Amino acid sequence: MADDLITRVTSNPKYQELKSKRSTIGWLLTLSMMVVYYGFILLVAYNKPLLATKIGGGVTTLGMPLGIGVLVYTIVITIIYVRRANGEFDDLTQQVVKGSMK
Repeated sequence: MADDLITRVTSNPKYQELKSKRSTIGWLLTLSMMVVYYGFILLVAYNKPLLATKIGGGVTTLGMPLGIGVLVYTIVITIIYVRRANGEFDDLTQQVVKGSMK
């Protein structure tokens, strides 16, 4: 019985669509996060004078807003994924469940 359920779920076109969309968005967000994070780390490693450039007349350097930007970017892409997961992915999951219970 379990093998029959697994076969029905995996052969469902909505399951294939869900799997494809989830994988695509996951890889795109992972790649973008890696570019932002490792880009910042490479700047720290190889271009310290750029990050030490003072902004305005104060003591704040360019590295501070860039570092905060990395943190904000992380929060933004997390929100993007959660919204897709709670909307589109949950809808597809429900369609798969309904289709496999027949």
